[in-house]
Amino acid sequence: MEASPESATEDRLDALAAAGVGRLSFGLQTASGRLLKSVGRNHTFADFQNVYRSARRRGFSLNLDLMQGLPGQTFTDVVEDLDAVLALGPDHLSVYTLQVEDRTLFAKREVELDTDFAREAMDMTLGRLAEAGFDHYEVSNFALPGRQALHNIGYWIDRPGLGLGCGASGFLGGVRYENEDRLKPYLERVEAGVRPVFSAERLEGKAKVGEELMLRLRLREGLVLTPEMKGFFRAELESLTARGLLEFDGGGCSDCLARLRLTREGLFLANEVFREFVPPFDGPLAPAGLERQ
Repeated sequence: MEASPESATEDRLDALAAAGVGRLSFGLQTASGRLLKSVGRNHTFADFQNVYRSARRRGFSLNLDLMQGLPGQTFTDVVEDLDAVLALGPDHLSVYTLQVEDRTLFAKREVELDTDFAREAMDMTLGRLAEAGFDHYEVSNFALPGRQALHNIGYWIDRPGLGLGCGASGFLGGVRYENEDRLKPYLERVEAGVRPVFSAERLEGKAKVGEELMLRLRLREGLVLTPEMKGFFRAELESLTARGLLEFDGGGCSDCLARLRLTREGLFLANEVFREFVPPFDGPLAPAGLERQ
């Protein structure tokens, strides 16, 4: 379950433990008081440490989210963030590079990512977490042995899952769907006994294969290409390999059984790689059997 340092009270932690929740993910972002304030966080790192210890006492497995490339963040800040979180001893870390999305605070401030800084910070992070015993098993995720996020892995391997609640997304019977994200319409539909699905899409053919490629490449173990992948995306795969963004185990090739994965450079430019297989989405999903029933 996702949790914030501000809302994870003792009573709520007790309730979650009693309900059988075993893992919490905290959006820490940074240990720097200066940066926490600049990104609008209301907690201090000392506040977070108290919440962290309370959660540990209750036996939760813990993930911490860190952000790199924040406005005003220095390389020293990144080093100190890693020092601080590793001293706490979490089971899992998610480390993200800042992406400025439309209609966000950073977009309004016209913040731009310093790509050279972000690349240097990520390179250092990869080495530091490897030394600390963390397995880099997914583009942004690192875990101690046996502590990978099985829930998240389910997304990358296309495991079916129910999306329950306002704004939730799910994947069932080959259909990806999204529930109504406005609370009043959502409740009206539920109370009327009508599925609160806002939009849905059944992927087929090239779109389905492209999504599978994108999702499997997020995992560091990579994948063995299927004939369909090679048939639909041979040109893109050859181009990305020639650019040094994808590589085959042991110098293999697309026509053998070697596993394909992102290179170190491909990790940093992962979204650029993924766009070759899944074009940016900029419209409503088409109905696909779960729509507004």
